Amino acid sequence: MKIVFMGTPEFAIPSLQKILDSKHEVTLVVSAPDKERGRGRQVSYTPVKEFALKNNLEVLTPISLKDEEFISRLQAVEADLFVVVAFRILPREVYTIPKLGSFNLHGSLLPKYRGAAPIQWSIINGDKETGVTTFFLEDKVDTGNIILRESLNIEDEDNLGSVYEKLMNLGADVVVKTIDLIERGNVELLKQDESLASPAPKITKEICRIDWNQPAEKIHNLIRGLSPYPCAFFEYNGKSYKVYDARLNKSQNYLADETGKISQTKTEIFVQTSDGRIQLLEVQPEGRKRMGAEEFLRGNKF
Repeated sequence: MKIVFMGTPEFAIPSLQKILDSKHEVTLVVSAPDKERGRGRQVSYTPVKEFALKNNLEVLTPISLKDEEFISRLQAVEADLFVVVAFRILPREVYTIPKLGSFNLHGSLLPKYRGAAPIQWSIINGDKETGVTTFFLEDKVDTGNIILRESLNIEDEDNLGSVYEKLMNLGADVVVKTIDLIERGNVELLKQDESLASPAPKITKEICRIDWNQPAEKIHNLIRGLSPYPCAFFEYNGKSYKVYDARLNKSQNYLADETGKISQTKTEIFVQTSDGRIQLLEVQPEGRKRMGAEEFLRGNKF
């Protein structure tokens, strides 16, 4: 089948690679516009555009998805299917172009976690399972009929980085399976149950702020769900500290009125929560590099 692939970040690259490795043909790639970065204002491409150019694929980077020239080019390709992985919200005039429709890969088991940050919220909320979903695009975001869903476990030691990578690779397999199903014409669509829908809003700075009055496990899940980016953080003596890694330490004695109290040995850092202590394993002081607790304590203390 002739495919137009749309994606922007690293998450989309394994899916594009799998399609290139399959019997299907990628006729065009669409990605986000180029950006100027750094002091020299050098133009940088999105990870997907960079990958596509290395593979000699034509790439479009429209500023507006309703641009007439862009839509005309999409129509001229005469693709069978549009495949969307971590891209923008497509207007109806775009997603209705291909004869077999357009589908999206989403990083959750829809209808759970509709929105911009499904992977983060699954970990922040302490879920033990997550997965990916492919679904046909409709006007309302993340609401279309489900084509395929595949799940995986969230292990206790997982963080955003490790779950992201697992879903990125699982998603690539599911994308090609979905294309094959659509080509054979034996898709059994599942309508999303609106009563089971939950939001996964964009992560803001306030969400990243650690509240030591919360239970230890909830704080630990927040740290895991935001590491390695953008990172949970706390403030101490007017300075901000990002936390990349931590460990539950519930067996220690604690006093409820001492929440937020920091204690330390020569090599360890502990913070009091509402029901125990959390051990900080890796931190980044404001304006400094990321470091383990022992390295931090060689020249610093709370």
